[in-house]
Amino acid sequence: MTLADEDVAIRAQNWCTLAALHARIEDKLERALQGSHQLSVREYSVLTVLAQQDNFHLRMNQLASAVVLSQSATTRLVTRLEERGLLQRYLCADDRRGIYTEVTEAGQQMLEQARPVNDKALSEALAEAEQQPEFAPLVKALAALPQS
Repeated sequence: MTLADEDVAIRAQNWCTLAALHARIEDKLERALQGSHQLSVREYSVLTVLAQQDNFHLRMNQLASAVVLSQSATTRLVTRLEERGLLQRYLCADDRRGIYTEVTEAGQQMLEQARPVNDKALSEALAEAEQQPEFAPLVKALAALPQS
């Protein structure tokens, strides 16, 4: 095995470790959010991304990109949240082809209620992961990232 092959093998193993950490954290968040607010992690992410916008809305294609979903998956997700009264869609006044998605007042309230649950589950998941030797360096690296 060459040095380059070893680098690839190490990167592949590191990627698997990162993916495993992500899956553990996402599972913990999913259980917490579903149990307390009947929200999936993806639904929570959509509400969070939209709430972080100055005007609480984005075009559907921008939202799909922000939450890393296909256009069709984003549409289905937004439809579910819209049916629950947490989001609304409307046509762009400047470009009738553009559709905006916006957090409703009920969506903002849901997000405010769900945020502490999400944050607690995230903290717990990271604390648990930090106790695992294979995950500890990743948790430390996350803590060292600059705030955005």
